[in-house]
Amino acid sequence: MLAYGIFGGTFDPPHYGHLALAETARVQLHLARVLFVPAGQPPHKQGSRVSAASTRQRLVRAAIADNPAFRLSRVDLDRPGPHYTVDMIRLLRDQNPRVDQWYFLMGEDSLQQLPTWRDPEGILRQAHLAVMPRYGIRADLPQLYRRLPSLRGKLVWLDVPPVHFAASDLRRRVAGGLPLRYLVPPSVESLIREQQLYRS
Repeated sequence: MLAYGIFGGTFDPPHYGHLALAETARVQLHLARVLFVPAGQPPHKQGSRVSAASTRQRLVRAAIADNPAFRLSRVDLDRPGPHYTVDMIRLLRDQNPRVDQWYFLMGEDSLQQLPTWRDPEGILRQAHLAVMPRYGIRADLPQLYRRLPSLRGKLVWLDVPPVHFAASDLRRRVAGGLPLRYLVPPSVESLIREQQLYRS
C-alpha cells in the first residue's frame, strides 16, 4: 500500500518541530513521501502579517533539502485563494492517483479547531488525521466525536515529544535579537539572516 502524508502550514519559518513531526509520521505510518504544502492565503490568518509565499517556499526548500522523502508541493501557491484544506487534499489526490492512503499531519491545537474548518467531514472522507500532541493543549475528544462522528477510526496519534514553541515565537526571537540556533536548521537560519526576515 502506497501512503503519503500531507503537511500544510504557513511555515513562517519552518523549524525543527515541523521536521520532527514529519519524520515521525514518515516512520510511524510507513509513508513513502511527506508533502510540505505552504499555504497561499491562509483563511485563518487574514489580516495577519505573513511573509511572501516565495520567501516561505525558499525556507521550506532549505529546511527539507536533506530528506529525500520530503517534497514541497505548490498546490496552494499556484491557485487563487482563499485556500481550504478540503480542496488542497482533493487536488493532491487528483495529482497522485496511485497513492492508496493519505494522512493529514496536524498539531493537537488544530485538531481541537477542526469543526470550525471548511467541510471537516470532507477532509475526513479523504484522509486520516495524524496528530502531534501540543504542550499545554488537550483536545476535547468526546466533544469532537459528537460534532464529527466520522472522526472515529480516522485519528492516529504520533509519538512526537510535544513542541514547546511555535513559528510566532521564533519571529519574536529574531525581532528581539535572540538566536535561532538549535531551533531551526542552519540553512533556514542562514536564509533568515541573509533576507533580514522578521526584523520588525
